[in-house]
Amino acid sequence: MFTCFVERASTRIVVQFLRLLVSFLLLSSLLLTGCRNPIDSSVFDSLAKTNVDMVADSSLRELNRLMGELLVKLYKRNPLQLDHAPGMSIGQRQVQIFDTPARLSFGELGYRQGTDALNLAFDPLYQGDRVFALMAGMVGMVRSSYDWQEEQFMLDSLDEQLLFSSARNIEVLAWRLSNIRDAHGRLLILSNSQPGEEENLSYERIFGKMIAIQDMMAFAVVGKWERGFNNVLQKAVFFPMGL
Repeated sequence: MFTCFVERASTRIVVQFLRLLVSFLLLSSLLLTGCRNPIDSSVFDSLAKTNVDMVADSSLRELNRLMGELLVKLYKRNPLQLDHAPGMSIGQRQVQIFDTPARLSFGELGYRQGTDALNLAFDPLYQGDRVFALMAGMVGMVRSSYDWQEEQFMLDSLDEQLLFSSARNIEVLAWRLSNIRDAHGRLLILSNSQPGEEENLSYERIFGKMIAIQDMMAFAVVGKWERGFNNVLQKAVFFPMGL
């Protein structure tokens, strides 16, 4: 285990060094060829990105938009969940989750993250804000599939297995929302319309879009390094659900 850790750390150091080297060379080229004109930083960034990197950036932005929409919808559908954190508002929950960079670790959730936080949201014994646990877990899980980075660059390497597995975890989450109940037969978290209510499938549409984005990115990442599609398909059999 220690050897694997050292190998991963060494690989990351090499990648970071190469990123800095490429950035320096690109910047030097821009300075030499266009020193009389102001440098557009967006142009510089695009030079350090492959097409897949730009798609990954766009995908993560869309995922964040969808998750932000989902947070609001779940709280409106389950307003009593906010009562578990007196004085808290939907806007404050949005800030807590989406304005916190990288890993989401909150004392309120016992510092559980990712799928552990998702498990907490569906624990019948949990007495806290289930929507907060669900959203913190989901956002953390998605971020982990993008290597905790808001942007991807040429020398970054996303893991297609994490992207693929996160799509499957979202499927499990959607199923749990519609099926996991308490001892009295009541759903722990309301989402889709219930019998007697006006039909509402907007939650399913959000989850469907997120699943499609993650699946698309998994296969796109494979193509970035020309490893072929069989690699993902072979690994997919053994992905950890974590839920």
